[in-house]
Amino acid sequence: MRHLEQRTRVGLIVVLTGNGKGKTTSALGMALRAVGHRQRVCIIQFMKGDLYTGEIDGLKWLHPLVEFHQTGKGFCGIQGNPYPYHEHRANAQCAIELARERCQSGHFDLVILDEINNALKLGLVDLPQVVELLDSKPPEQHLVLTGRDAHPEVCRRAHTVTEMREIKHAYRDGIEPQSGIDC
Repeated sequence: MRHLEQRTRVGLIVVLTGNGKGKTTSALGMALRAVGHRQRVCIIQFMKGDLYTGEIDGLKWLHPLVEFHQTGKGFCGIQGNPYPYHEHRANAQCAIELARERCQSGHFDLVILDEINNALKLGLVDLPQVVELLDSKPPEQHLVLTGRDAHPEVCRRAHTVTEMREIKHAYRDGIEPQSGIDC
């Protein structure tokens, strides 16, 4: 099997945003690809901590190359989430500190900040905190930021920005989330 030759390693900033399905799934695909190259990956989920999804157990199979952290308390203010705003913000502040530490550790080739765009939009983290992460990441480290409503400044600093656009979704037809596809 032929491999594409990489002459120079450039740590990319990738933003996956939009209202369509597939942002986290795309980021996890990048994690899988990185593991295939024996690269080390850290995934920090900013908001999904109260929901079970298959990736939680699936990522365990990729240990020790993948480190996974669920730091959130679910989606702030929607889907009947019972936690007050100040608890969501406190968790997100812990997550941003964890992200800073993991990025600077020199241990990871790829760091995925899942739903950080949502956390920024909701004020759970602040733009200067996110910009500082982008500006201070090691030059060869890849950084992926997912979630709806990516901030224009984050997009400006990124190398690659992809917007997922919903055209049709089974949920709108009353079909519950399906394991292995939606959760």
